[in-house]
Amino acid sequence: MSKIVNGASLQPRSGSAPEKIVLLLHGFGSSGSDMISLAPQWQDALPNALFLAPHAPQRCAMMGAGYQWWGLSGFAPSALAAGSASAAPAIDAFIDRKLAQYGLTESDLALVGFSQGTMMALQVGLRRPRRVAAIVGYSGMVTGTADLGHEVAVKPPVLLVHGTADPVVPVAALHMTAAQLKRIGLDVTTHVSYGVAHSVDPVGLKLGRDFIAGAFAGKE
Repeated sequence: MSKIVNGASLQPRSGSAPEKIVLLLHGFGSSGSDMISLAPQWQDALPNALFLAPHAPQRCAMMGAGYQWWGLSGFAPSALAAGSASAAPAIDAFIDRKLAQYGLTESDLALVGFSQGTMMALQVGLRRPRRVAAIVGYSGMVTGTADLGHEVAVKPPVLLVHGTADPVVPVAALHMTAAQLKRIGLDVTTHVSYGVAHSVDPVGLKLGRDFIAGAFAGKE
């Protein structure tokens, strides 16, 4: 199993020991250094949270400076399911280490993903033995839907945000993902960002921030 050994982080604004963890999972060819840019915009609402944005264990052959959770050879459902399943153990092990390090539990953890990172946030977050506080997915989709009903152990609240002008992962992926998650009983909130491409706009950022804050406060 590949091990996550590096990345970017931002300590709690409060200056105290972390009471919550927000795990930010980057997209294909990106890095934790890019993904951590969300954190400063969320700190005011989540002052006691430690933000962790690890680099995926694999270097991305298609993008020299970036990383990948697995090598994207295509968008066939079977390939996506196999890829996300293969990458999950490294993230699970990283989560286990960090929760133990800070004396926290899954209820103190929120998972946030972008694109391929959304696939991983859903892959891992829905299969943890205990329920995480929330999952936020930007510009991504759920994988492994054929086995979803049998493998999902917990049902955390999920927010999905997607741009209508996304040329990489079409916005139809949001509707498919929401339908699949609702089918197995998850509480799913969605937001479509009109005219937005493969990125996150200010409205989407605010929605993600408020969703996580609400979940940590027990409101989701």
